Amino acid sequence: MHSTMLSENKYIRFDWAVKRMLRDKANFAVLEGLVTVLLGEKITITELLESEGNQEKSDAKFNRVDIKARNSKDEIIIVEVQLTRQLYYLQRMLYGVSKAITEHIQIGNKYDQVKKVYSINILYFDLGQGSDYLYHGKTVFTGVHTGDQLKVNTREADEIRMTVPENVFPEYFIIRVNEFNDVATTPIEEWLDYLKNNRIKDDTSTPGLQEARQKLLYMTMTDSDRHAYDAHMDDIMVQNDVLDTAKMEGREEGRAEGRAEGRAEGERQKSISIAQRLKAMGMSVSDIAEATGLSEEEITAFTD
Repeated sequence: MHSTMLSENKYIRFDWAVKRMLRDKANFAVLEGLVTVLLGEKITITELLESEGNQEKSDAKFNRVDIKARNSKDEIIIVEVQLTRQLYYLQRMLYGVSKAITEHIQIGNKYDQVKKVYSINILYFDLGQGSDYLYHGKTVFTGVHTGDQLKVNTREADEIRMTVPENVFPEYFIIRVNEFNDVATTPIEEWLDYLKNNRIKDDTSTPGLQEARQKLLYMTMTDSDRHAYDAHMDDIMVQNDVLDTAKMEGREEGRAEGRAEGRAEGERQKSISIAQRLKAMGMSVSDIAEATGLSEEEITAFTD
């Protein structure tokens, strides 16, 4: 067998695995592998941290799934898979991190109980401009005139030590799945190949993907799980087709109108049409509002 040969095995999509399978402690190794590759250090997940935000979205038909965990260093890791575009996605990233911090420090605790948070965002839509498939952001305080990096006093193990703010402030990763078009050679590229194309090398040594080859096989699913998974995939394809077709039709109709008013009305009618179809498919009114630009009142009026 060639060292880079890919088998014909069909693997379960990551967003479904996050929703249904990776919350099982026996399958933590898959998620640990992804975080290990991103952070460049071995990560061990000790427990999942269920929150109100996780619970209310965990049974969504599609659109968004997330998982929150604590690692062996008592840090919090948020992994979110987002399938459809949202206009305020960056703000929601910030909200999710802020909520994670406040949820896991009790009133009366000292500030040293605030733990570092890693926010890993896997996006299957166009976030904006940028040619890379992986972006990384962290907070660094740099001297305006001197260019040096600020260090502050902190207490660790009853000793006063110096640390940099990036060791305390949240860290963000944005994975733009659709932007990956390379041949997978590095661990992160292998992960992108799985996230986008559901492909895993037979002889992979990449953390997490070795376990995924064993645990995320489509053929090992029960009949009921396979039926639900197939329905989920159909929903995604229909949703993407609805959005793409409506965008194309809206542009054509706008050109045919030849006037700003006509284009605006044409786009609005298409947005209403999209809203009606997405509502019928089970998407929430708030998510439809962000996907179409319509107000929640308009969506309720035209879809009820």
